[in-house]
Amino acid sequence: MNHTTDTTLERFVDHLVRGFTPELAKHFAELPQPTAELQARLDELADKANEGTLSADEAREYDTYIELMDFVALMRLKARACVSRSSQA
Repeated sequence: MNHTTDTTLERFVDHLVRGFTPELAKHFAELPQPTAELQARLDELADKANEGTLSADEAREYDTYIELMDFVALMRLKARACVSRSSQA
């Protein structure tokens, strides 16, 4: 992602998180890591990407996973900040 996309995504996530109840923020802050099966697939795609052997379909799949994981990570980060703020209030 580029800086403009990152900034737009961050503003969008900020907008979403502002509407979270403390319970919902806690839920997002505690989202589990990928399942073992998904992690194995990500590792396989990452290895192939590093070797330069991804097919076009695999490259799209890997890019999609990376983008979604970035989004979820940002949601978790913002949700944790929301939980922290609500516990200090």
